[in-house]
Amino acid sequence: MSPTAQRQTAEERREAVLEASRKEFAEHGLHGASTDVIARAAGISQPYLFRLFGSKKELYLESVRRCFDRTLETFRTAAAGSAGHEALRAIGLAYGELIESDRVLLQAQLQAYAGCDDPDVREVVRRGFGRLVDYVEAVSGASPADVSAFFATGMLYNVIAAMEIENSDEPWARLLCEGCRGH
Repeated sequence: MSPTAQRQTAEERREAVLEASRKEFAEHGLHGASTDVIARAAGISQPYLFRLFGSKKELYLESVRRCFDRTLETFRTAAAGSAGHEALRAIGLAYGELIESDRVLLQAQLQAYAGCDDPDVREVVRRGFGRLVDYVEAVSGASPADVSAFFATGMLYNVIAAMEIENSDEPWARLLCEGCRGH
């Protein structure tokens, strides 16, 4: 080790692994991701990765939790000082900016939803999504129908963003994008 190199703490290595895992899991999901690729990207050995997280699945579940935590934090920041329809609009705009600026986060969410056939993944996704719904309901005071419509629009926006049709000239794409902007 060079005199200027600093030894990382276990927590710093854990953070490096979680950051490296974001892209790999977003691209390949739980079963397709490579822990070897993640370990190399984090600058650690694969055995050390397993010492930090126990298993590939536990690393994946923590990655999914962080995805939902980041989304919730975005909601909270956007809605600070507002309520009702104003809060919903601020959250919707901030979420759109988030998934447009961080495609890895969008892909990670889509992989998490697709992975819900696994009961452990399903439980983490349910808990994370439930926290988003609870927050939106509390900050907006919206009716169940309005909260449901808000999330339905958000899920449609996920699909629009995944297909990258925000600026499409196709009539059907323009129709859907216009509809999302109207909410």
